[in-house]
Amino acid sequence: MTAFNQEKIFYNWSYAWGKPTVCGVIKSLPEHFLVSEQLRFEPEGSGEHVYLFVEKRDTNTDWVADKLAEVSGVAKRDVSYAGMKDRRAVTRQWYSVYLAAKSDPNWNAFESEQIKILKATRHQRKLRRGALDGNRFEVTIADLDGDAEQLIARLDVIKNKGVPNYFGEQRFGRDGKNIECAIAMFAGKRVKRNQRSIYLSAARSFIFNELLSQRIQNNNWQQVLAGDVLMLSGTHSVFAAETDQLEELQQRLDSHDLDTTGPLAGDGELMTTGNIASLEQTVFDQQPKLIKGLKAARMESARRALRVVPKELQWEFSERTLKLKFFLPAGSYATSVLRELVDYTAK
Repeated sequence: MTAFNQEKIFYNWSYAWGKPTVCGVIKSLPEHFLVSEQLRFEPEGSGEHVYLFVEKRDTNTDWVADKLAEVSGVAKRDVSYAGMKDRRAVTRQWYSVYLAAKSDPNWNAFESEQIKILKATRHQRKLRRGALDGNRFEVTIADLDGDAEQLIARLDVIKNKGVPNYFGEQRFGRDGKNIECAIAMFAGKRVKRNQRSIYLSAARSFIFNELLSQRIQNNNWQQVLAGDVLMLSGTHSVFAAETDQLEELQQRLDSHDLDTTGPLAGDGELMTTGNIASLEQTVFDQQPKLIKGLKAARMESARRALRVVPKELQWEFSERTLKLKFFLPAGSYATSVLRELVDYTAK
């Protein structure tokens, strides 16, 4: 297992299907990384909150929120979004603005070459973080160098068996900076409220990735073992694996009906038992500063699926370019799919 360091920590974690031999470049242009959010619900069309479906190009999610607050004449806290999106990309994402009895401002004044409002409607409730069914991706990988047949074979494997549900490198900041900041925060350094949330999330995401990497090394990340906690696919519903049902549960995992899980560390006991609990505790013990800080912050412990299977995965080759289309559930990262496919560099 890897101890924390600042040198490309994302790439230290284990590969499920071996390190790719094909190289490529992502995000050569913002248009090479297209993301579109899919809400869990349909806005009602009336209410105190204006829901805006915004297309942004090469722009930070939070910066757009600042501009929406400015144009709307409201405080920043009255603008919300379901999730952060890549800057070096073209993304379509939802924002909500609390306007109460106010009429809509002139949204055209908000638009620019970088920002377009695709839809405006109303809803009774504020948009909450994580209120997504998932995201649709269209990714172009350029300057491919390697065996195309091996790449096609790997695409087939990923379509059928999925990839490790790692938190992407975006979660940890450049060279793992967010982990370093989390350790400093846990040691008493004061940080802004929004930064605190980022650092807490980074800390437990790092621990989750450590555990997932170890289970891949042990060759049991997609194997139901006694003591495992399983999650029904498409839900957050979890249950313990019963020893006398392991064969049946394995069949359900193989058919994508459920997944093994790993811990999102916080203030609570491990749900696993036996050897699985011992492994998770060993990972925790290797990061005492992070675990102590997460418990002190009263982060609620939870579970996360160890695997994600990209849905509706399609691909098209054109000379040295590969174009991909797929859907991922909320909380999963396209870079975790790309990582198992090509040894990529990002512009």
